Amino acid sequence: MAGRLKCVILISTLYGMSRIQTITSVSNPLLREVRRAITRGERTADGLCIAEGFHLLEEALRSGRDVPTVLASESLRETVDRHVRGLPGTRTVALPDPLFQSIASTETTQGVIALVRPPEWTMEQVFRGDSLVVVLDGLQDPGNAGAIVRAAEAFGATGLLFMKGTASPYHPKTLRASAGSLFRLPFVAGLDAALTRATLLQHRVAIYAAMPYTGTQKLAGATDFVRRCAIVAGSEGRGVSKELHGIAEDVAIPTTGVESLNAAVATAILLYEARRQRATK
Repeated sequence: MAGRLKCVILISTLYGMSRIQTITSVSNPLLREVRRAITRGERTADGLCIAEGFHLLEEALRSGRDVPTVLASESLRETVDRHVRGLPGTRTVALPDPLFQSIASTETTQGVIALVRPPEWTMEQVFRGDSLVVVLDGLQDPGNAGAIVRAAEAFGATGLLFMKGTASPYHPKTLRASAGSLFRLPFVAGLDAALTRATLLQHRVAIYAAMPYTGTQKLAGATDFVRRCAIVAGSEGRGVSKELHGIAEDVAIPTTGVESLNAAVATAILLYEARRQRATK
């Protein structure tokens, strides 16, 4: 009998059944911590970020990130567990569908929230090699911030600086809009204007401030993005801060019919131009 019981336990462990826990209480400490992180747009007390949806779970695993816990709605518990079955140190926690919906950050949830340990990056990694750095200067919309991160990875940027006043890289919406690029692209967050200015000058990069087109600035196509450089994307309201504008060269994208482009669109175009120039140097 004892041998049979051991066999059942072994089979359950191999198939991941024993790793699925169930939480039904709205006041559970884990759920309270997840809610707090989502509401504040930050990491949990354990330093984990909230990645909602199957795509971000898959991107976290593809990027080699540690995923200690995955929350699943009860109706999708087996589907979610199949994604992480066999991963050492990862547990699946099932919640009743209404309880899961109450903590999800999206209205139409996919039924999965991964708690991911993000990488810790250094300034040297951000400015490595032929630096192409993006500076987010007070960009408050997490959707714009995340879209810029995605474009930065797509067009070969070496890293990003998130200044104070910018949407957190750990905000669930920033992470979603980045489509997982924040799991791979080096970044440093929480820098004030003075430290950002000193860092850019210390690394001796050319500094370009993305500005609305007025017909007098240097255009993107006439700007040298081949050399080590940083592109500063200012806030949606005030633009580039005076601390950085004072050490930067204005760069604009010619437009017709509109005064300016969305910050994420403009930054993506500048990054594309940098990629084009570097590919043909």
